[in-house]
Amino acid sequence: MAHALRDRARRRADPRFGTDTAALIGYAVLLILLVACYGLCARQRTTDPNPIAFLVILATVAVVFRVTDARPFVQHVAWAVLSVAAIATIVATLLGAEGQALDVVLSAASLLALLIAPARIIGHQATRRGLNVEALLAAITAYVLVGLFFAFMLNLLSLLSPAPIFDGAEGDSLANQVFFSFTTLTTTGYGNLVPVSTGAQTVAVTEAITGQFFLITAVARIMRGAGRPTTAPDVLHSPKEMP
Repeated sequence: MAHALRDRARRRADPRFGTDTAALIGYAVLLILLVACYGLCARQRTTDPNPIAFLVILATVAVVFRVTDARPFVQHVAWAVLSVAAIATIVATLLGAEGQALDVVLSAASLLALLIAPARIIGHQATRRGLNVEALLAAITAYVLVGLFFAFMLNLLSLLSPAPIFDGAEGDSLANQVFFSFTTLTTTGYGNLVPVSTGAQTVAVTEAITGQFFLITAVARIMRGAGRPTTAPDVLHSPKEMP
């Protein structure tokens, strides 16, 4: 009986034997939000950032801080900043505000949010042990966030550039930037969009290298705890074994 109880407790304590249900739900929500964000961006046939997509990105970052078990103070500060940004975006949208300055602000804010989110996920998963469903969902989520990050880097570059950053009949648009970003990240490269500016070419090279090394760096960090020795907590010991 004692051995059975210790084995059951070990399975609960060691993430190699199971997965936190709350974390699974959190990453599922994150993936749904990212699909929604991708869909909104893919429909944008201009370089103007989509305000609704920006709100989805803010919600994504808020969920990331919750899923990665950030300290309560950090979560409260993050949620306060994200709430202010969301309210400002809603008010600006309702008032019909527009212009390049607003577009640049939305693009830069999206870029910053999409930089924080994958870094937070990778850093959190690096401290956990085992290969399980949560770790796989975390890796997928971080990978998609990286793709969106480079898409908005291209978007910001196009907003600040007086000339188009792509050579082709389709021209610059947020939809094309998202498409180009993910085909570059996965090193697919269909060739229908070709970056012509030095800045866009630099972003493309950087993203291609990132895509090559993502699986052997970020994902390796997420999975590296699998070989760590498991330290059994006190609950695993029977009363006779306790000092």
